[in-house]
Amino acid sequence: MPELAAQSPASTQPLGIFGGAFDPLHYGHLRLAEEACKVLRLSEVRWVPSGQPPHRATLSATVEQRLAMLRLGIAGNPCFSLDESETLSTAPSYSVPTLERLRAQFGAQRPLVLLLGVDAFLGLRSWHRWQELFELAHLAVATRPGFSLDAERLEPPLAAEFRGRQVQAAEKLAETLAGCILVFPITALAISATALRATFKAGGSARYLLPDPVLDYIAAHHIYNS
Repeated sequence: MPELAAQSPASTQPLGIFGGAFDPLHYGHLRLAEEACKVLRLSEVRWVPSGQPPHRATLSATVEQRLAMLRLGIAGNPCFSLDESETLSTAPSYSVPTLERLRAQFGAQRPLVLLLGVDAFLGLRSWHRWQELFELAHLAVATRPGFSLDAERLEPPLAAEFRGRQVQAAEKLAETLAGCILVFPITALAISATALRATFKAGGSARYLLPDPVLDYIAAHHIYNS
């Protein structure tokens, strides 16, 4: 494990980082962030919407619309904050540069925890400069209840990192600034942004799948109808 000195209790409560397109934001995103904040003992979850994800040619909602939906969806939760930096950049959105910026901001005073779904973690080797993630942050992998993530499911280079870095207790995330992998189960909500966009396009109902203010905003701006 990385040999980074532990900080004082006042400065070591980890900061969660949750990136994505959020096109649109839905309850699956919100529940993951909420449960991560409690289970992992995070000081907050910082939402980092991507400007232009490198794996997608286009997004259905504009940057301004996605930011507006996020502001509406996370409003009122003191554990959530919004980071607009990636949306202000014209460069493709990659996690390593974002974490480098945050590490420069917080220095050696705050552990960073990158929040991932299990599917994203399984594909981690396709990420830009993926091995550098461990130098900058811990990785917390959210899985559905009853799902067991083990090294045998992973490609050999990722399996090696997983075996050497996995920890079982959330307290470990506060002891170093980066480098651990922790797997934690969350409430299973089978909601996806892809399916929601298809539902809107078909004229179906998405009520109770995302917050009402976000749903009303989508309807008012006709974001996914065409």
